[in-house]
Amino acid sequence: MTSVRLPFFVYGTLRPGEVNHDLFLRGRVRCEEPGRLAGALLYDGPGYPYAVEEARGTVAGELVTPRADAYAELLALLDELEEYTPGDPHNLYERVAREVTRTADGTPVRAWVYVAAPPVAARLRARGKLIESGDWRLGRTTPAPSPPAPRTP
Repeated sequence: MTSVRLPFFVYGTLRPGEVNHDLFLRGRVRCEEPGRLAGALLYDGPGYPYAVEEARGTVAGELVTPRADAYAELLALLDELEEYTPGDPHNLYERVAREVTRTADGTPVRAWVYVAAPPVAARLRARGKLIESGDWRLGRTTPAPSPPAPRTP
């Protein structure tokens, strides 16, 4: 399923104005537009959020459509950022294809979403800090991480 070219739904540090947006998305994106993921709850993490799949709840974020020539590179970069390796039982996130609603017109769009991996989701359900609004910008309790220091040759 990794070869399927879907847009990405981002809801944390990759959103416009957040620390990882320009680092990972600048120059690689054709368009970004507000969207909502139904069937998930949002939990505050250590400087970034986790979406946990639940029948109730909605998560706010952006649908990001990569440029065709940057798709493979961006997919690899985002998998690395989210520390996601297909089939690895130690993943913090899983990349899954889900239906996201484009906010502007209500159109459903199939997109890649990084959701909490099952062990992480279980811990968050038991003792995590739920973001009631479903919007990390409105509900985070930990500050966003600082961007990494520039590398010098």
